[in-house]
Amino acid sequence: MAADRAGEMLAALGVRRPGVLAIYKALGAELDPRPLGDTLVKQGWSLALPAVEVEDGPLVFRGWKPGERLAHDLSGLPAPLASATELTPDLILVPLLAFDRAGGRLGQGGGHYDRTLAALREGPSPPPAVGFAYSGQEAPSLPREPHDQALDGILTEAGYIAARKDF
Repeated sequence: MAADRAGEMLAALGVRRPGVLAIYKALGAELDPRPLGDTLVKQGWSLALPAVEVEDGPLVFRGWKPGERLAHDLSGLPAPLASATELTPDLILVPLLAFDRAGGRLGQGGGHYDRTLAALREGPSPPPAVGFAYSGQEAPSLPREPHDQALDGILTEAGYIAARKDF
C-alpha cells in the first residue's frame, strides 16, 4: 500500500539518507503508519513517536521501537515513556482526517501538529511534514486559519502528492 510508495516520497523530498522518522499511533479513521515505518526501519531509519508534555506547546518526539511499552501522555494518547530519548525528526508523518492538494489538513482538532510544525519551521532546516492518508480523504479545498501549518506533501496508497514544489 502506501509503504510501497516510500521511495517515491523520499525522492520527491530529496531525502538521500536514513534518519529519524516521526510516526504516530493511529486513532479512528487515521491511516496506520506502522507498515511504512517497518519498511523504512529495514532501510536504516529510526522511529520516533510524539508526546504531549505541555498542553498548549509543541509535541516532543521520543525514540521508539515496535514492541516497546507506551504510556499515556498529558493528553491521554499513547506515547513512549518519559525516559525514552528525545529525538529531532528528519521527516514527520502527520495524521489527518482530510487533506487538499495545497497542503491543507484537517486533524483531530488539538492543534498539536500545527504548534509543532510552526516551532520547527523557525529553525534553520525544518524537517518535511508529510500527511499520511487514504486517497479517498482528499477534499477539493479545506478552510485554513492563521495558525494552520500547511503540509509539504501527502502520501497515499495512490502515490505522493507534492504540496510544496521547492523540495
